Amino acid sequence: MMTGKVADLVYRGLMELGIPFHSAACERLELYCARLLEKNKVMNLTAITEPAQVAALHFLDSACVLKSAPFSGQSVIDVGTGAGFPGLVLKIIDPTISLTLLDGQQKRVEFLSQLCGELSLGQVTCLHARAEEQAQSAAFRDAYDYALSRAVARMNVLCELCLPFVKPGGQFIAMKGTDSDEECTQAAGAANKLGGVFLPSVDYCIPSTAVTHRLIRIEKTAPTPAGFPRRFSKITKAPL
Repeated sequence: MMTGKVADLVYRGLMELGIPFHSAACERLELYCARLLEKNKVMNLTAITEPAQVAALHFLDSACVLKSAPFSGQSVIDVGTGAGFPGLVLKIIDPTISLTLLDGQQKRVEFLSQLCGELSLGQVTCLHARAEEQAQSAAFRDAYDYALSRAVARMNVLCELCLPFVKPGGQFIAMKGTDSDEECTQAAGAANKLGGVFLPSVDYCIPSTAVTHRLIRIEKTAPTPAGFPRRFSKITKAPL
């Protein structure tokens, strides 16, 4: 039996999705929700402030990423993680993931670091950095099995920010709406230039809602060429 409303909703949603999990994950997500909404009173982390909606539109939405690829035991970087979505949710559900949460705002990173400590999560690095700068580091470049993004930037911008982190054979997965066909078509050249190729996308319905989202998947087929990513001003003013 779950200990709270959020835990119960997550439990039922994960069962519906057929994602393996331990009941402790639901309890951790209950605590995650409480800390998120508490911190949200003093800093902007989420526009969703009703616990049941946090469970569905943040936690279960994030969990659906686990249906798109084999994540167990893999290295994952969540680029522009914000309040930890989707990366931290995936780590809570599958503790075998080695996770890096990267964000450009120090206060968000501090919140996530404290939360990971309270949740007793190992193999999580909370990193305050800009993606386009961190991807130039040898320790991070072409280094991860998966890069994730739930950001609002268009795909040609996201490709340049995220693909450099992915090792050949890995994937960049972007969480998008189902109206993303045009921007994916426009980003095909960018992905190719950065060493990636689009795979078939995956549409999914969030359990207990009528909301359908899409996972855009790009396989990394070759190392990202030197010179990418460019400075952020260049990426946004002259997208690939």
